[in-house]
Amino acid sequence: MGLLDGKRALVAGVANKFSLAWGIAQAFDREGAEIVFTYHRERSHEHLIKLVSELQHPARMVELEAQSDASMAAMAEAVAEGTDRLDIVVHAFAHARPEDLEVGFRDTSRDGWALAQDVSAYSLVALTHALLPLLGAGGDRHGASVMTLSYLGGDRVLPNYNVMGPAKAALEAAVRYLASDLGRENIRVNTLSTGPVKTLRASGVKGFGQMRHQLEERSPLGRNITSGDVGNAAVFLASDWAANVTGQVLFVDAGYHIMGI
Repeated sequence: MGLLDGKRALVAGVANKFSLAWGIAQAFDREGAEIVFTYHRERSHEHLIKLVSELQHPARMVELEAQSDASMAAMAEAVAEGTDRLDIVVHAFAHARPEDLEVGFRDTSRDGWALAQDVSAYSLVALTHALLPLLGAGGDRHGASVMTLSYLGGDRVLPNYNVMGPAKAALEAAVRYLASDLGRENIRVNTLSTGPVKTLRASGVKGFGQMRHQLEERSPLGRNITSGDVGNAAVFLASDWAANVTGQVLFVDAGYHIMGI
């Protein structure tokens, strides 16, 4: 028996096999969840097909453009055609223009700011809103679980994180407001704040290797984080064991965030 047997999950934002969202999906699959994936454009669809073939259980795929309300509505309609409810939603969208990460924060462009906020933060609100009719529709007393992915740069100033810092801060605030708004509907909303995991996107951040070295050197547990670690924490938040956990930032960073230096 898996911890997520009988549960249905939507995982939005798998980019490739190194993605945190893929690590989460693999853990969900291992624990028995039925998964629907979203993809963006045909190229990502083809890549996702290859990944999904590695899972133990069959999975569905639906198209989604994170910045389009019409696409959100169409996605929710497509999901509803194959299932009468969702128990779990994973939001793993984040994006900023490379040029806005490379310049000093004071040189952030207006368009770059808006893009980072829209894709990285507002899309959680839009995704949750679109899927509300399906969340917890089965009447399970444990309700539904919505989760997203954040980083310490949303709480503290970290080198080269720049425009993504305020975007993650907004995302974490959105988690708290959604948790308050949806709690009486038995829907939990949380975020996983992870250490610097080796993903293709993160590796593009200047000084990423140094960040991983510092975490291993200074964290209480003295080790780095893998996508599997993140996946296991996500299973907890998705499971009935976390039935009374909402509005929280769950750090998966070997304790690095508690250190003063």
